[in-house]
Amino acid sequence: MIDLGISKLALIGAVALVVIGPEKLPRVARTVGTLLGKAQRYVSDVKAEVNRAMDLDELKKMRETMETAARDVHSSVQTQASEFENSISGDAYTPPYVYEPPPPSYKHPGKNWRLKQGATPQWYKARNGVRTKAQSGAARVARFRPRRTS
Repeated sequence: MIDLGISKLALIGAVALVVIGPEKLPRVARTVGTLLGKAQRYVSDVKAEVNRAMDLDELKKMRETMETAARDVHSSVQTQASEFENSISGDAYTPPYVYEPPPPSYKHPGKNWRLKQGATPQWYKARNGVRTKAQSGAARVARFRPRRTS
C-alpha cells in the first residue's frame, strides 16, 4: 500500500489548506473521511467473501474424503458380512430362542383426581399421631371426655 508518514501527511494538509481554503477544508475532510470509510468496509467485505469461499472449498474437499472413507468401510463390512453368511449357510445354525415377555396390559390407576394426596405416607402419620381425618371441635371433645362411672 501507500506509505504515508507524518511528514507526507503534513505536506498534503498544507497544500489542501492553500488550494481549498480554510472555509471549505472541514467539509472536504469529512467527505474524504466518509469515502475512505466506505472503501475500507468494501475491501473488508470482499476479503471476508473470499475467505468464506476458500473455507467452503476446504469443507467440500473434507466432505468428499469422509464420504469415500464411509463408502470403503461400508463395502468392507458388506463383504465381511457376506463371507460370514456364506460360512454359516453350510452349517445348520439356528439361533437360540430368546423369550420376550408380552407387554404389560393397561391397568387404570384407580385414583380420584379430585382428591388431594399428601406426600407423607400414611404409615408415618399413624406412627407419629398425625390426624388424617377432619373432626369438629365438639366431636373431638366428646371423643376424649372422661366416661361417667355411676
